[in-house]
This record gives sequence, structure tokens and C-alpha cells, in this order.
Amino acid sequence: MTERLLLLTPTEADGTLPRLAGETAAAVRGLAQALQAPFDVALWGGKVAPAAAALAQCGAERFFGVEGEDFAAARYASDAAAAEGLARAAGATIIIAPAISRVARILGGVAHRVGRRADNHAASLQVSDGKVQLTRWYYRQRIMVVLEREHRPWFVALESGAAPAWSGEPAQVTVEPVNVTLSEAEKRTRFEGIQQPPADQQTIRPDAELLFVAGAGWTKKQRDGQIHVAEADQLIREFLAKSGASLGGTKSIVDLTGEGGAVLSCMSHMNQVGQTGSTPRHPKGLATCCHGEEPHVVGWRFINERRAVNLDPNCGWAHGKADVLYVADAFEVMRKVNELLS
Repeated sequence: MTERLLLLTPTEADGTLPRLAGETAAAVRGLAQALQAPFDVALWGGKVAPAAAALAQCGAERFFGVEGEDFAAARYASDAAAAEGLARAAGATIIIAPAISRVARILGGVAHRVGRRADNHAASLQVSDGKVQLTRWYYRQRIMVVLEREHRPWFVALESGAAPAWSGEPAQVTVEPVNVTLSEAEKRTRFEGIQQPPADQQTIRPDAELLFVAGAGWTKKQRDGQIHVAEADQLIREFLAKSGASLGGTKSIVDLTGEGGAVLSCMSHMNQVGQTGSTPRHPKGLATCCHGEEPHVVGWRFINERRAVNLDPNCGWAHGKADVLYVADAFEVMRKVNELLS
């Protein structure tokens, strides 16, 4: 079968590419080269010219676009209609999109509209014996599966980390407009605005360079035999505010909320890493006061550079899991770090 690939992605509010779309572009380019197949780019949003210019030299043959005020904000009806129109116009056999929330919630519906298949959470794409295969993880990253499909078109949402982000000099490129008309019913949902907590209260930052993981040791008795939860909370909040890091927590610390123990006010189940929590992919990670349960380490697996602070040099979390282990008191270390950051 002769394949034709398509990079399908929405644009940001200012018309630029989402961060993950750069990685997806590089992955599509590499897959096209392995297959010796052509690929195109399809964009939708309020405006698409800046994103198209950023990808002008990525090797795509054609650029398609759906733009206008009706497509600027995330909305299922308009996003699905735009993605369907672009997929039909391009005529690609494999449509690859970045696994951002705006894509993930429509991909299955769009595939259903064109009568084919979709797969979310692909970790990588490769070619084996002339066939395209994707890998993805199941059971909280414990089982890796390699699969391929005969159905075409095939929609794939690609996760972060599949390839280094594409980078090239912007250039002018011709974008073929695709006409997508929305009915009044499809425009019932209206975008009113964005509400978010102040920067010093925002602890989950998916795009942060550093993931700071706190364990239950922060809430236990320290060297003086006393519990210092208030100080721990203040140290962690100060570090997050000064560094811009994202906060993660082990299952043991987030479960303290339901056990009546002393808890960190900045920590909730939304911050949980591993087991039934998230599997973050930050460039760097720093674990503090964590113990060594394997389910937590699962969520730590895709961090590129992993460091840990713990008084126990044989800590299961750090021993063999961290690239660098600082055998020290986390309270003392974070006090000094905050002082240096000031």
C-alpha cells in the first residue's frame, strides 16, 4: 500500500504551533523518510499563517488550513468539523496529530465520521517490513504494546517524547484554504474566557523544565523529633514560585488527606505521579523525601535527568532509579536552594 501522511494540528491563540506539534512534525517527517512517502500539513485555528511559516521547510508537499474566528477557541463541534474537513481534503492514509487535549477529545469522533480507526497515546512510530507500527503503554506504563492496523485512514495521537522538536527557519508558504461551514447548532457553545489561579498557586505546570516530587517524608518527624509540615509547605511553595517547577507527589503523600494525617496544603491527588497518577515527561526531575515503591518510580520513568535528595543512601526510590543522589536533609537543601534562587 502506498502511504500518504498528514500532520494534523490546531494552532495556538496567536496562530503559532503548540509545543508538542513541533515534536509531532519531526516524527511525521522521520516516518515519511522511512517509508519514502510524501506528507502534508493541515492546520486549523483563528489564524494558521504563523504555524505554516514555522513548518515551511519541514519537507511537507502541501499545506491545508481552516481558519476563522469560529475555529479560534477549543470547541468539540468546530474542532471536529475542521479536522474532518482537513482529513478529507488531504486524502492521507495516516493522519498523525499531537496528543494535546484539544486533539484527544475529537480524534475518535473524527475517525468515526470517516469510517475508520483512531489510536491515542502513541509513544512512538516506526516502520517494520514496510509497515507502520506504533508503540504505546498499558497498565500505567508497565506493559508496552506494538501494534499496526490495516484500516485506512488511520488516525494517531502522538505523545510527547517521540522525537526532538522540529526546528527550521520560517518562510512563506502557500496554504490551501479548506472551506468548513458550521451550522448554528455547532456554534452554540461559546468561549467566554480563561480562569486560572495566580502563578504562586499554580502547582501543575506540564511545560515546566523541572518536576519537583515530594514524598511523605516531608510530613514525618524530623531530626528534632518534631513534625514541621507548615515549614515544609512554605519551603516547597517558595521553591515552586521561584523556579517555575511543576509539583508532583507520591501516592503515599496524597493519600494522607484521607487518613487524617498532617498534609501539605499545596498537594492534592491531581499532583500524584505514578500508579494511578500521571506519567510526566519533564526534561529534569528532583525527588525529595520519597521512599522506593515501584509504582511511583513508574511515573518517574520518562524524566530525562533524575536527581533525588534523601537522608537514606539506600532509599529504594533513589538507589538505581536516580541519576544523582544527594544524601542530605531535604529541609536544609531546599532552604539553601531558595536562598540561592533569591
